[in-house]
Amino acid sequence: MHSFPQHLLDGHAHFMSGRYAREKGRIRDMAEAGQTPTTMIIACCDSRAAPELIFDAGPGELFVLRNVGNLVPPYEPDGNQHGTSAGIEYAVKVLNIANIVIMGHGRCGGITAALDPKFRPLDKGDFIGKWLTMLGDLPSQLGQNGLLTPSERQTAMERISIRNSIRNLRSFPYVAALEEEDKLAVHGAWFDISTGELWVMNESGDFIRPEL
Repeated sequence: MHSFPQHLLDGHAHFMSGRYAREKGRIRDMAEAGQTPTTMIIACCDSRAAPELIFDAGPGELFVLRNVGNLVPPYEPDGNQHGTSAGIEYAVKVLNIANIVIMGHGRCGGITAALDPKFRPLDKGDFIGKWLTMLGDLPSQLGQNGLLTPSERQTAMERISIRNSIRNLRSFPYVAALEEEDKLAVHGAWFDISTGELWVMNESGDFIRPEL
């Protein structure tokens, strides 16, 4: 048995003496009363794009679900295990979330793999390759445009993927119904790791930088 990573123990000690000490009462109240976040963030697993850090959120403020490429599968109640779909179901039906944000980011490794025609499975199980198939032929369509530079193609696919996930999210009947009743809002966002800038989708589907 290996020793628990020391940097994690050091981080926890800093948490206890810092944020926990400052917010002890609120955190203990949440432990008793349960969580009541109003916003769900579906983000990538990438360690450089942590929603709680990007949005400066405290404990209990965000319901965060992370997966490779911040992808949302279409609504498929077929008996298979869908971790992302389960998270959406819980957020909407139990927590009564008011906002769902699909947040992509620059330099996404999952999107890089989806765009790479030479991509090969990392393992015989090929979980990543199968997961990325929900993008369909969007990567190949984009790859056929020879006028795009590699970085332009990467950014474009990251943002197209967000729109695709929003389309899949709206295939969940209860999401579509609540959105129609103005009880749930669906948003798209893209985070630039190199600059720290956040781009959000407007009503036309364009990504814009909001005034800070």
